[in-house]
Amino acid sequence: MGNLDDVKMLRESIRVLERRLGILDEIHNCCGVTFAQCHALVEIGRAGAIYLNKLADILGLDKSTMSRTINNLVNSGMVFRDIDPEDRRFVTIKLTEKGNESYQKIETNMDEYFTQIYYSVPEEKRGQVVESLQILINALLENHCCE
Repeated sequence: MGNLDDVKMLRESIRVLERRLGILDEIHNCCGVTFAQCHALVEIGRAGAIYLNKLADILGLDKSTMSRTINNLVNSGMVFRDIDPEDRRFVTIKLTEKGNESYQKIETNMDEYFTQIYYSVPEEKRGQVVESLQILINALLENHCCE
């Protein structure tokens, strides 16, 4: 087992990171969507079209929670559902024009925000920070924390 002080520092660092990343909700709200809807819009936008079940898996949500999120996006005119006529269990989700505009705005805002963050890291440490985050994500995935 690792040094207990290092383990505690990792835990505290992740808690601080979670809280600081919570401010991203404020950035998303400029697009008039909730944090969960924002994540859904981004994943749908990146995929072009995606099955509801696959989207739920990517976001780590159960199907009923994902369905409610998508219902809200459908009602707001940002996405539309296409139900497979041969198998109603398969629902494909796509962005509408309005949804695509929000997706593009979110992507632009996030790119600008994380560009500022990236350039706030000392130049000689940038690659190390990105590599360390990838190692951390892989460790989380191996421990089934974030699938």
